[in-house]
Amino acid sequence: MTGKLDLDPVLVARARELARRAGQPVVDLARSHTTVSVERAVLRLAGVSGADPDGIPWVNRLVDAVAADVGLGHGVAVPVFDALVREGSTDVTLLAQKAAAGSVRFTQPTGRAATAARSAARKAVGAGIRRIDRRRAERDRLVKRHGDPAQRPWIYLIVATGDIYEDIPQAQAAARAGADVIAVIRSTGQSLLDYVPEGATREGFAGTYATQENFRLMRAALDESSKEVGRYVRLTNYASGLCMPEMATLAGLERLDMMLNDSMYGILFRDINPVRTFVDQRFSRQVHARAGIIINTGEDNYLTTADAVDEAHTVTVSQLLNEFFAHEAGLADWQLGLGHAFEINPEVPESFRLELAHALLARELFPDAPLKWMPPTKHMTGDVFRGNLLDGFFNLAGALTGQGILLVGMMTEAVVTPWLSDRDIALQNVRYVLGAAGGLHEDFVPAPGGFIRRRANQVLGEALDLLERIGEQTLLTAIAEGTFGIMKRPADRGKGLAGVAAHEADYCNPATDILEAAA
Repeated sequence: MTGKLDLDPVLVARARELARRAGQPVVDLARSHTTVSVERAVLRLAGVSGADPDGIPWVNRLVDAVAADVGLGHGVAVPVFDALVREGSTDVTLLAQKAAAGSVRFTQPTGRAATAARSAARKAVGAGIRRIDRRRAERDRLVKRHGDPAQRPWIYLIVATGDIYEDIPQAQAAARAGADVIAVIRSTGQSLLDYVPEGATREGFAGTYATQENFRLMRAALDESSKEVGRYVRLTNYASGLCMPEMATLAGLERLDMMLNDSMYGILFRDINPVRTFVDQRFSRQVHARAGIIINTGEDNYLTTADAVDEAHTVTVSQLLNEFFAHEAGLADWQLGLGHAFEINPEVPESFRLELAHALLARELFPDAPLKWMPPTKHMTGDVFRGNLLDGFFNLAGALTGQGILLVGMMTEAVVTPWLSDRDIALQNVRYVLGAAGGLHEDFVPAPGGFIRRRANQVLGEALDLLERIGEQTLLTAIAEGTFGIMKRPADRGKGLAGVAAHEADYCNPATDILEAAA
């Protein structure tokens, strides 16, 4: 028996084995398929940039042209670089412009032509991956120079005005007030766009569009703040939705530090096709592994649609699956910001003790992961006094259970878009709790045989039962039946399915080749 909860290590090992069995068929599916977004990410690494006069990225126009001529199943790299050789050019963006104008046709070469195209593609994509390597090394130097926050959990604060030029001063003010991680939440609905907008944007809806230029601007601003406050301030955005692989790639190129990247969120809450999502998430996590980016998973969202007590075990199952998928893609434990949330109805008897049991279970199952602890949203009512008290209990639970990343809760959460003053009061709440009780994890040990230990072991047992059932049917079937977040999502439906293709025998993806060779 180990840890503060007396979890049986045999059961814990069994849970991980069952998660592997449930996840492996999905990995096999991902390894044998590609998507339009995976192929666009490959070409972004190769240097394609910019957009046409209508705002459609050239990389979209190029992938669409290749798919129309030879299909997607071979991969786009070889046909694209074969065309470059035939054109006598090295400018892949110019080739995209010609393809959009209909002046270039693509073929799937064979023999020496195919060998030459593969070599040229690997060289170009390799240059993009080396740029990601340089940005990772740059982060390491800045962390060494400015230092990490003195305490854990890191304080994670959301900024989202819709206007990147308004986000920047708010993010810098938040860093001065104690925020260690700034998350720029995306504009509503961006996850359903099958392209990444270009340039700096000023007109988002309940969030700011995720673009490469917006990434660059915010990263530069937070580098200034890091120098000012004497600690490295991390930046978060979203690698989810229909452009997950591209978002991961752009994050690596612009030195973001964390990315929201859950294996099932897009399936459950955005009705994106399951196969599309699993293919995209594997490639995106390979890029995150190479870039040294911490992923944040989305289990907290299940508890906004399902009951946080009755369905607590589904969060544990999803965390175990996310861990398996992440490790398979090359991510290390220190990169696994597995999600969970403080979402039990406060009217439930012993609700705080239940929250402690669930949070401590996650901490004990994943001892080396920087768990991301999410604040109450579902049961926030607009009563700011009650809301601030709930957030204080949430912050205390984070301190008691040794969480790694603590998202700052707002007293107006889920009611209105928080004002700057709301953020200031929320940060005061966090600072007080962590200042007064930040080391309580050392002292807090639930009573042997007591309520918290019994509840944690009950949830683990229910998670094992669910994993057994998933193994008997398949994960895709479980998702189709509404196992997670009570959302039913069949594998043959959902947005983005048309952008999925099975690999042909000669499929070539130089990015995957390079990333897997280094794993």
